[in-house]
Amino acid sequence: MSIAGQRLEPRTQHALLLVSRSGRPPLEQLPVARARREYTRFPLVFEDPPLPLPHIEDQALEGPEGPIPIRIYHPRHPPRHPSPSHGRLPVLVYYHGGGGVVGSIETHDGLCRLIARQLRALVVSVEYRLGPEHPFPAAPEDAWAAYRGLLDRIDRLEGDPTRVAVGGDSMGGCLAAVVCQRARDEAGPMPRAQWLIYPATDRATHRPSQSLFGEGLLLTEPMMQWFSDLYLGEADRHDPRASPLHHPNLTGLPPAVVVTAGFDPLRDEGQAYAEALAAAGVPVRHRCHEGLVHGFAQMTGAVPAARRAMMDAMAQLQALLD
Repeated sequence: MSIAGQRLEPRTQHALLLVSRSGRPPLEQLPVARARREYTRFPLVFEDPPLPLPHIEDQALEGPEGPIPIRIYHPRHPPRHPSPSHGRLPVLVYYHGGGGVVGSIETHDGLCRLIARQLRALVVSVEYRLGPEHPFPAAPEDAWAAYRGLLDRIDRLEGDPTRVAVGGDSMGGCLAAVVCQRARDEAGPMPRAQWLIYPATDRATHRPSQSLFGEGLLLTEPMMQWFSDLYLGEADRHDPRASPLHHPNLTGLPPAVVVTAGFDPLRDEGQAYAEALAAAGVPVRHRCHEGLVHGFAQMTGAVPAARRAMMDAMAQLQALLD
């Protein structure tokens, strides 16, 4: 498959063929509850079996409308009595993808295990509220509350408060960017870095990649419209909490790793955000993996090129946390 002079990576083509032959309807044609169940099957097919870790625990942080569930991935057994003399770990606060409608701690469990193992870092996966039950701005409010709450208990988790990054894929990348902007605007503790995997940064602008790659490549234009309708409703698409690219001031934000995919409808807005950050003086490491599609972070078991891309993305983040 070739589009606009780009060739789709062969193993990715095979994965897409499996999806097309499965006979399952696209998410936007399903009731929300069933769409969420269907989404949980994707990583089970395309990821490796979950990696073992020394310690994984579920906790909750205080949120604006109740507890926010989190899952903490420890790359080593935590000490019973953490102390400053014990080597503290870098921390990644991770927000899952799913358009603000689907996705959970469970759907991204395998990915967070891989990140924790590879980075030798604490990974804190956040279960923020989803639409349509909890429409915008519930998700960014939870994302911010989880970040602040995690900082308040970081000593008990053996984390290094000077090496806390925020990150996520797709919708999660949007939330990570929003948390960085809010930390800067409110003079709160600033993350050390932001790790944005094919981030959704602009819900207000139609870009060429949406038309070029909006059909037959996992994330489609009808699906994106469905996500926006259920998550945003009548909210202003230009609101920076929904479209961080539209924030009027991008100066003073943490260094960023921005990873995009060549066959992704969100490719252009991810690239635009990387360029806008760089123009504002923010150090940016942007890498576009031309042969891959949206969602490749959860295809590492079936697509070697996707695994290599994630290994590269993690190395880029690690360089900012060292």
